[in-house]
Amino acid sequence: MRRRSAVAAALLLLTALASVTALVTASVPLGLSLPPLTVRLAYEIQQRGIAYSWGGGHAPDPGPSKGTCRGYRGSIKPCPAAKTRGLDCSGFTRWVYALAHGRDVLGPGNTDAHVRRMHRVSRPKPGDLVFFGKIGKKRIRTHHVGIYLGGGRMMNAPETGAVVRVDSIAEKKDLAGFYRY
Repeated sequence: MRRRSAVAAALLLLTALASVTALVTASVPLGLSLPPLTVRLAYEIQQRGIAYSWGGGHAPDPGPSKGTCRGYRGSIKPCPAAKTRGLDCSGFTRWVYALAHGRDVLGPGNTDAHVRRMHRVSRPKPGDLVFFGKIGKKRIRTHHVGIYLGGGRMMNAPETGAVVRVDSIAEKKDLAGFYRY
């Protein structure tokens, strides 16, 4: 009798576990997956409201840093970068990629230097970088970069006076291409 009740209890437990598993499995839509780590990190950084700073994010280690007024051509005068702790576009992507890859894979350079460390892709995926400017076989002259989110959108540090935000890729006229590390 004891053995029969132990078997019945085990069967009851297995039945309960099977129905819980079915409920959990049924509640997750098929084909749904988490966004890539680079995209998740970009959104986390955006939530911090980090300011744009010309040259920001190019200290020896990736992450927000004071910018520089050297080469600054922004509309806010006098140049606020040397007093602003933040990120410029390539400093933002450098920091996200360093966090995602566990090391500084893009390095301290600007957008031209970063595009040289990547390879062009014709079918972008969320987390790829989207560059603006001109990229030729012999000459690279880029001026902006963002993290592709999908659906024609990118996360970027756009300009002096702004914070890291989501923008439409179509707002910029000179798309140079999508690149993957």
